[in-house]
Amino acid sequence: MTRSHLRPVALLTCAAALVAVTALPATARQQAPANPPVVTRPIPPAAPPDVAAPPADAEKTASGLATKIVSAGTGTAKPKPTEMVTVNYTGWTTNGALFDSSVLRGKPSLFPVNRVIPGFSEGLQLMVVGEKRRMWIPEAIAYKGAETKPKGLLVFDVELIAITEPPPPPEKPTTPPDVAAAPADAKKTSSGLAWKELRPGTGTSHPKSSQVVTVHYSGWTTDGKMFESSILTGNPPSFPLDQVIAGWTEGVQLMVEGQKCRFWIPEKLAYMGEPGKPKGMLVFDVELIKISK
Repeated sequence: MTRSHLRPVALLTCAAALVAVTALPATARQQAPANPPVVTRPIPPAAPPDVAAPPADAEKTASGLATKIVSAGTGTAKPKPTEMVTVNYTGWTTNGALFDSSVLRGKPSLFPVNRVIPGFSEGLQLMVVGEKRRMWIPEAIAYKGAETKPKGLLVFDVELIAITEPPPPPEKPTTPPDVAAAPADAKKTSSGLAWKELRPGTGTSHPKSSQVVTVHYSGWTTDGKMFESSILTGNPPSFPLDQVIAGWTEGVQLMVEGQKCRFWIPEKLAYMGEPGKPKGMLVFDVELIKISK
């Protein structure tokens, strides 16, 4: 094809582009960036050459896991099952199809060693910080045919970035010395609720019964047995104040944010003999963390 054949098409293309630009409002033409930003995306890691099966020099364990060090680490400690690890990883099926990668997401993953598939957990415990290791994980210690997960032998390249000790478990709240009965200095309401401030708050407003509150709390029966505590779970619950036992609805409305109080709640304001719930008078230590507006 000669140049003369190309020229009319090129001219038409340029003319169309000129019409498209001049059709824009003047402000749009002025604001159009001369050099639009270039969005760069991570390149998917290439499948290893030995993705189909572990090579002869791979180390094998009794479980069937095969691993090979790709690059040595700088650390000496190996993670324990209960510890947290920060890793970068990529996973492939044996036909070279990539199915998951923290490298592509651009952010390393953080998780407990014992909260992943068994083969991954076992392989991590062989590693030191800074090490990169390839793992061939048989289906029996991978996803075991889970419906939405990749099947068969899986291959992972894993880089161990950091090992973090888990935080110590929260201490069990101490049973109050006055759990058997409200002390003389406790305030009482006409309903029979008794309460006492343990720590002053920083807020000024009191919650209404229709509002949602966030609290930390522990509850005991009068014989000193603790039956529930958000302190032990580490997760302060949030709930509408009108959807809890009557003693709670009344008591928490006396509080301000940041305040901690002890409540002695008679059975008629508690569970009223409801099956499966603690009976008799109940004692609660409650910290009001937040009142939702």
